[in-house]
Amino acid sequence: MELSLFVAFWAVSVLFIITPGADWAYAISAGMHGRAVLPAVTGLLCGHFIVTIVVAAGIGALVAGTPAALTVLIVAGAGYLLWLGINMTRHPCVPTASNEREIGSRSQWVIKGLCVSGLNPKVFLLFLALLPQFTDPTAAWPIPVQIIALGLLHILSCSIVYLIVGYSSRAVLKTRPQAAHIVSRVSGAVMIIIAVVLLAEQFI
Repeated sequence: MELSLFVAFWAVSVLFIITPGADWAYAISAGMHGRAVLPAVTGLLCGHFIVTIVVAAGIGALVAGTPAALTVLIVAGAGYLLWLGINMTRHPCVPTASNEREIGSRSQWVIKGLCVSGLNPKVFLLFLALLPQFTDPTAAWPIPVQIIALGLLHILSCSIVYLIVGYSSRAVLKTRPQAAHIVSRVSGAVMIIIAVVLLAEQFI
């Protein structure tokens, strides 16, 4: 597999990653809880890895070609984002010392992060449309291996950006309680908007 394909994919991948969305909103939410950033980002990355494996295994194309299965995926993902968004707007978080003591279990943050990214149909559809475009049928590596390699490159970039977003949100908002309230509500609103758009696309 040629290095140029990796570089081209990485450039497109980074543009996708630095665009704020549900993953950013969740990383910011975790940042307000201090030590929750690492497990939250781990969950997000696990979700991306699962989607990569699904696409590499060919299951992604099968689901995308089955309208009912794709609809179930989109509705489930949108429903989960809607639930998270409503909770974030109703109970905005402000970083305090008590937040760091009462962050909930790390496994809860991991599972929520996995669901945010793994159930996000936009991530699934993007990977389905994007990853195969940067593979080379004539390369020595099989296509599924190439897709996994590209997915891992994407996940590496995600880890860097999401950790920066999570930890920097903590540092910036710790001394600004009012700004933290606003950012928490905005993050929740982003999730709600994404969910509503996804649901509207299915029922209009």
